[in-house]
Amino acid sequence: MLRIALAQLNPTVGDLSGNLKACMEMYDRAVAEGCDLVAFGELSITGYPPEDLVLKPGFVADNLAAVQTFATHTAQCVAVIGFVDRDPDEPQSLRNAAALCSGGRVVGIYHKRELPNYAVFDEARYFRPGSASGPIEIFDVAGVPVGLTICEDIWQPEGPMGRIVAAGARVNININGSPYEVGKAARREELVKARAREHNCAIVYVNQVGGQDELVFDGGSMVVDAAGNLVARAPQFVNDLMIVDLNSTDRELSGSDLDETLITPALSADAELYEALVVGTRDYCHKNGFSDVVIGLSGGIDSTLVACVAVDALGADHVHGVSMPSRYSSDHSRTDARALADNLGIDFSTVSIEPAFSAYLEMLAESFDGRTPGLTYENLQSRCRGQVLMAMSNEFGYMVLTTGNKSELAVGYFTIYGDSVGGYAVIKDLLKTRVYDLCRFVNQRAGWDVIPPDVITKPPSAELRPDQRDDQSLPPYEVLDPVLELYVDLDRTAAEIIDLGHEPEMVRRITRLVDIAEYKRRQTPPGVRVTAKGFGKDRRMPITSGYRG
Repeated sequence: MLRIALAQLNPTVGDLSGNLKACMEMYDRAVAEGCDLVAFGELSITGYPPEDLVLKPGFVADNLAAVQTFATHTAQCVAVIGFVDRDPDEPQSLRNAAALCSGGRVVGIYHKRELPNYAVFDEARYFRPGSASGPIEIFDVAGVPVGLTICEDIWQPEGPMGRIVAAGARVNININGSPYEVGKAARREELVKARAREHNCAIVYVNQVGGQDELVFDGGSMVVDAAGNLVARAPQFVNDLMIVDLNSTDRELSGSDLDETLITPALSADAELYEALVVGTRDYCHKNGFSDVVIGLSGGIDSTLVACVAVDALGADHVHGVSMPSRYSSDHSRTDARALADNLGIDFSTVSIEPAFSAYLEMLAESFDGRTPGLTYENLQSRCRGQVLMAMSNEFGYMVLTTGNKSELAVGYFTIYGDSVGGYAVIKDLLKTRVYDLCRFVNQRAGWDVIPPDVITKPPSAELRPDQRDDQSLPPYEVLDPVLELYVDLDRTAAEIIDLGHEPEMVRRITRLVDIAEYKRRQTPPGVRVTAKGFGKDRRMPITSGYRG
C-alpha cells in the first residue's frame, strides 16, 4: 500500500516565505493522515511562472534556501516539491527542478527535460533542460519504485517517462503548473490516461490552482492507474489535499477497483469558464493588495457580467458600481444598471458626465469649428467616464475593472484612454457571444433573474450617439465571432477564411480592423486568459506590419 497526498495549492509568485509556509502546513496535514508521500506543484516554492525573477541571482539563492528549510521540516513522509535549481559551477545555468525530500534533507533532484516554449510558455528563456541521456534516478517510497517528471515531460510522446519506467519506476509523480483554457481539463485527463497505458505505469498528476496575472490554474489534480483508469480527481480551482491509496502490487486503488467518491464530478463548460473568471479576478486583486473594485455600470451586457464575476470573487461589500449617464443614455440602461446593483447588493452611485462633456465641447469649439460632430465626440464621452473611474480609484483605493470583451478588443471597438482604462480586464478573452452565454448561466444557476432579462435581450449599444447600436459599426456578433476565432485563435489568413465560405468583403474588413487595432490592445490592462490564444502573452503580432494575408 502506498498512501499519496496530492497538495493542490495556490502559490503567489515571488512570495517565497508564504509559499514555504503553505507547503509545510500541507505537509503536516499529509503526515497526520499517515501518508507515505506528498507531492506539490511545479515551482511551488517560487510560484509559477516566476518569469524574470529567476534572472535575479538573489532570488534564486533565496529560493534554494527555502527548499533547504522545507527539507529540514520533513520526516519519514517523502515530499516532492518544485523549485529553481542552479549549477554551483555555472550560476547562470538554471533548471526547473523537483526535489525529493525526506528525513530532514534533500534526497534527490530531478531536472525538467522538456521545456515548453509556445503559447504562454517561455521556459527556454530561463532554463536549461535536464539531460536526455543522463542517469535516471528511481526512489524507493514504502517499497514502491517511484520516478519524477515535471509537466511538459509527459505531454511529449518521446519524453522521459519511457526511460523512467524502463529504469524500474511503477509510479510516476508528475508535478505541474498547467494553466486553464477552455476544454483543456478533458484533454489533460485523456493525455495522462494515454501515457499511463503506453508505459503500464501509474501517474500521480499534481497541478496548482489560482490566478497569476493573465493566467488561471484550475488544479484538477488526478491519479491514474497503470491501465489508464481514473482513480481520483481533485476539484477545480480550489486548494485541496487529496489522499489516495495505491495498491503496491497492481497499482490500482486499494480495496475496490475504483472508489467514485474520490472522483470529483467535472464542472459544466459554462461553470468552469465562469469560475476561471472569478478565480483570476479574485487573485489578481488580492495578491496585488486590492480589496475593492469599481465598475462603470452602463446597464449593458458586458459590465453586467463583470459585476457578477466581481461579486462572486470579492463579495458584494467590496464591489462599487457607478452609472455615468450622458445626454445619449437611455432610461432603460439607467434602470437596468440600478436593478442589477440592487439584485447583487452592491454599492451604487450616479455621476453624470454631462458637465465634463459639455466643458470639453466648449473648450474644443473653436478648434473644431465647422466640422461635423462624429467619432471624436463619442470618444470624449468614453474618456470622461474613464476619468471618473480613475478618480474613484485614486480617492478610495479601488481597482478599476474594465468591461471590454474579446470581440471588441479584436476589432478595436473601444476607446483608448476611455473605456479601456483600468487595472484588470475581466472578460477580455471572452467573445461577445460567450458573454451572453455566461449571463444566462448566472441566472440559471441562481434560479432567478439576477440579471434583468432586458439586459440580455436588448440590442447592444455604446449609447454615445442617438439610437446607436453595435451592429451599425460591426457585423452581428453571431457573424463576427466565428471569423475572429479563425483569424485570432486559429491563425488563419483572410484568404483561408474566405475559402471556408465566409463573405469575402466582410472577412477583409474584419481582419483589417484586427490588424490596425494592435497598438490599442497593447495599451489595455491584463485580464483573465481562458482560451488558447488570448490577447497578451499568447499573441505577439507586430504593430507595424505590411502583411495582408
